Amino acid sequence: MDTSLGSAVGLIGRDGRTLADVSQTGRLGHAEAIGSLLEQVLAAATSAGATSATADSDEHPAQDPLTHVAAGMGPGPFTGLRIGIAAARAFALGRGVPVIAVPSHHAAALEVIEADAPAEPFAILTDARRRETAVTVYEGIDVDGIPHAVVDTVLVPQADVDRKLGALRRIEVTAISGAAVARIARRAVAAGRTLTGSEPLYLRPPDARVPTAPKRVGP
Repeated sequence: MDTSLGSAVGLIGRDGRTLADVSQTGRLGHAEAIGSLLEQVLAAATSAGATSATADSDEHPAQDPLTHVAAGMGPGPFTGLRIGIAAARAFALGRGVPVIAVPSHHAAALEVIEADAPAEPFAILTDARRRETAVTVYEGIDVDGIPHAVVDTVLVPQADVDRKLGALRRIEVTAISGAAVARIARRAVAAGRTLTGSEPLYLRPPDARVPTAPKRVGP
């Protein structure tokens, strides 16, 4: 699941093949969309026989074929990002499977690499709002098949993007594929790697602040 841009949910098989991948664009409505998208993915997968589990006998109960839940950790806006991560964690808890944290830009970079295998470094750009752009620079994939970030994600004022990136190829991303997030997670699990921590990548603190103590008013 990923809500760093729009809302996206995908499902892949044990071989990495995409079984379902649905999304909804827009910066708002993540909480309303994520449950519906999850239902769509599970329905599509069940139709294909990917998530059905039957018991052979009392001694051989059914086992859930779902093994992991991948959560896109951003960069992204504070509220939207938290909705997707919370949904991923809640769903994983209900199914009794672990959550794999994935940098959302990794999924975007993987799609670029799979589509045209760029020989030179390239930058993934996403709108960070407030006239800022989130930028991560990649160069190919590593031995585990995971996009290699040569410059970690940073915030760049939109007016400075051309100056900062120069002639570097840039790909402006408006949506993240849930299936691509899952493929990154699958490769990380196979390699025994942790790609990022459990805290989302916000890049800037939330607007909400703990209120200060009220001023005392004299008589």
